[in-house]
Amino acid sequence: MPITLDKQKALETYELMKLIRLFEEECASQYMRGLIRGFLHLYIGEEAVAVGTISSLNEDDYIVSHYRDHGHALARKLDPNGIMAELMGKSTGVSGGRGGSMHLFDVSKGFMGGYAIVGGQIPIAVGLATSIDYLSEDRVVMCFFGDGAVNEGYFHEALNLASLWKLPVVFILENNLYGMGSHIDRTHATGHNLYLSADEYNIPATQIDGMDVLAVIETAQSSIERTRSGGGPVLIEANTYRFVGHSMADPGNYRNVLEINNWKDKDPINQFIDYSLSQNLFGPDDIAVIDERVKQVVRDAVEFAEQSEDPEVESMYREIHG
Repeated sequence: MPITLDKQKALETYELMKLIRLFEEECASQYMRGLIRGFLHLYIGEEAVAVGTISSLNEDDYIVSHYRDHGHALARKLDPNGIMAELMGKSTGVSGGRGGSMHLFDVSKGFMGGYAIVGGQIPIAVGLATSIDYLSEDRVVMCFFGDGAVNEGYFHEALNLASLWKLPVVFILENNLYGMGSHIDRTHATGHNLYLSADEYNIPATQIDGMDVLAVIETAQSSIERTRSGGGPVLIEANTYRFVGHSMADPGNYRNVLEINNWKDKDPINQFIDYSLSQNLFGPDDIAVIDERVKQVVRDAVEFAEQSEDPEVESMYREIHG
């Protein structure tokens, strides 16, 4: 039976996706102003994956992310002020201004970091799952990675161990079709069916429409329940699309306008609005209220970050473990 949402859950789902979208758009603006420096990988277009999966977790579950981690952090309800401050390298950032865009972190939320090395976060997730198993805790680990990570040795080694030890990991493969500028058809033998890679390790896997937040929620809930009850790891391949380049430094010339527009017609936020209106879950007035609230949250985050102090030089030596 398809999942159904009540009004409160529908409004929360819309608000989180809208927050991610507007926050990311503001990040692009701040990057152009020079207030966000270094690498910046935006999550625009993929909001349904983050919101649909993370909203299905318990508060004490773990999340391990990749370098396109802002959407995951916001979906986990990390403080937007602290996230923006981190992006601007300020002392009030969630990682003290020392991590930047690719290394958001908040232990209190079980958000165990974004990682810049492709696939490098997957064995870390398996390590966390091993600790859960050893301590007999009622937790799961949700691990996000992109299509490019499937070609890394980390992926295969980690899935093998997770399967052998029946570890509580939910692997979320965000297939946005491009590893930087290379299309999936040119980089992986199975093309658009990356989830089949899990078969080799006897891990149940499924492929879903990552632009449909309802489909994501439904699959995430059943997968998490299976894993939490001792069923071992699962893998979900969410077919999605980034509407922008790989990073702010990428003009995206390898994609044509028709392809981009075809995917924008599947915009996850617009799809969910259409569904919610058709089901009378909420109305235009509700949308207007949420939109204004989210805009204010983003404005406040920018103001907070701009007014925050830079980290002290000595802070670079803190929390270093040899």
